[in-house]
Amino acid sequence: MSRSPETPWWSPLRRPDRRPFLEARGRITRAARRWLEDEGLTEVETAALQVSPGNEAHLHAFATQALTTAGEPSPMYLHTSPEFACKKLLASGETAIFTLAKVWRNRERGPLHHPEFTMLEWYRAGAPYEVLMDDCAALLRLAAEAAGTRSLSWRGSTADPFADPERLTVAEAFERHAGVDLFGDLYGQARAIGIRLAEDDTWADVFSRIIVEKVEPNLGHGRCTILCEYPASEAALARPKPSDPRVAERFELYACGVELANCFGELTDPAEQRRRFEIEMAEKQRVYGERYPIDEDFLAALALMSPASGGALGFDRLVMLATGAARIDQVLWTPVA
Repeated sequence: MSRSPETPWWSPLRRPDRRPFLEARGRITRAARRWLEDEGLTEVETAALQVSPGNEAHLHAFATQALTTAGEPSPMYLHTSPEFACKKLLASGETAIFTLAKVWRNRERGPLHHPEFTMLEWYRAGAPYEVLMDDCAALLRLAAEAAGTRSLSWRGSTADPFADPERLTVAEAFERHAGVDLFGDLYGQARAIGIRLAEDDTWADVFSRIIVEKVEPNLGHGRCTILCEYPASEAALARPKPSDPRVAERFELYACGVELANCFGELTDPAEQRRRFEIEMAEKQRVYGERYPIDEDFLAALALMSPASGGALGFDRLVMLATGAARIDQVLWTPVA
């Protein structure tokens, strides 16, 4: 029977195709929870409504308002990540936590993006951020086992989730895949390799274009890639690497050219964090004409938070690659209309 592309996800005609993906999602969810709990992490639940949705220049939130009992409005946002709430829990004394949180990001929809999705976020107090690299490798393996597959796949590319991920610094990746010296004249090098630039592009804009056009498509093929040591200016919530303050303790996990996770050695200096947030919000104002408030409670909590490392993994994307789904909505029980 032919199926119109306009057939809604809830149509009985779509169920036979969708059901295997969703059954696998359940198995992967249960396996991830078991593994995290066995690792000694406690599952927590975080409030979705926050006074600030996050302070990254290019993340866009859903805005709403709460009414007081007198009917007076107070601006609120659906969180783009449970990060601020999780770090407040660490400040309160929690030491090892995780959450499978629904999060919301506006202006995002496509094969790999959905306005509402699930983020697996976890934190380990006192742990070096390299421990999270091992965590990511373990999560890849358990997802594949739960899905009954030996490989992750997307758009004709495959990656072996049982092989140790390649560890590659951003500087190494720029040299290997773009022929660019990360710490040299980025503008001139970008033009030389055919990257189109605008007159008002910032260093961060140029960095982003090179990584998106030249680096990311080459990551995570055959085996997964851990891309680490981002420039400090591109890691607003991460602490500098002690041996090289030009870079930060930040890494991203890639499989089949798809970003799966973003992990940090967490910054705990409230004054430095405020400075970085203000830079991000000034850039957001410049580019988009808006800014989000800074969560003063969050900055106060940072002063009490112990050193920690934390990660955020796009859970739906992990399910996609483990099941071979082509689009994120195939692995969501109820996609947004």
